[in-house]
Amino acid sequence: MTVPELQLLLNSRTPGPMDTAASYAVLVPMVERNGELHLLYEVRAAALRRQPREVCFPGGRMEPGESAVDCALRETREELSIPADAIRILGPLDFICHRGGFVIYPILALIDPAAVDALCPNPAEVDEIFLVPLSALHSMIPVQYRYELVPRVSEDFPYELIGIGKDYRWQHGTETGPVYPWDGKAIWGLTGRITRHVLGFFCREVD
Repeated sequence: MTVPELQLLLNSRTPGPMDTAASYAVLVPMVERNGELHLLYEVRAAALRRQPREVCFPGGRMEPGESAVDCALRETREELSIPADAIRILGPLDFICHRGGFVIYPILALIDPAAVDALCPNPAEVDEIFLVPLSALHSMIPVQYRYELVPRVSEDFPYELIGIGKDYRWQHGTETGPVYPWDGKAIWGLTGRITRHVLGFFCREVD
């Protein structure tokens, strides 16, 4: 490949997160009730192998060639039977590069209240749905958690090849996030972080 060909290739592609094994998208659904905006959450089905009974937003893994918006709309239809024409996409939120090797793209949207009244959760994926007023979340002081991420280096790591000793000071990390308690449930993890991110927009002044 020549330098001009390389430049053309670089200028024709959209950069993405490096070394990620998968990409996911979630819809962050807002619903207006009695003149007030609410966020809609799911409780994952108890029979699911991963993260059963945890609170989340509708979403899943992006298929090849699928955009984040298309994925979020498809997953919302599959999980809640809400059609795309009842969803007004407001725009993308900040994406999350997770330490697990994947990236997640949240898409903020406004849902037709009539579609929410008529939704039908897929029992294989969703146990229940619930709404939380944005005002309640905003006035809440979430519980903050923090834990350390400590590197675990395999025994066959090539210290000699690199020229470092086994006492090398590997970079540690931390994970922090909010927990929003609501009606016996906990909004936390990535869902809690996305919730905090959404609330931040309502504290800003638009120029």
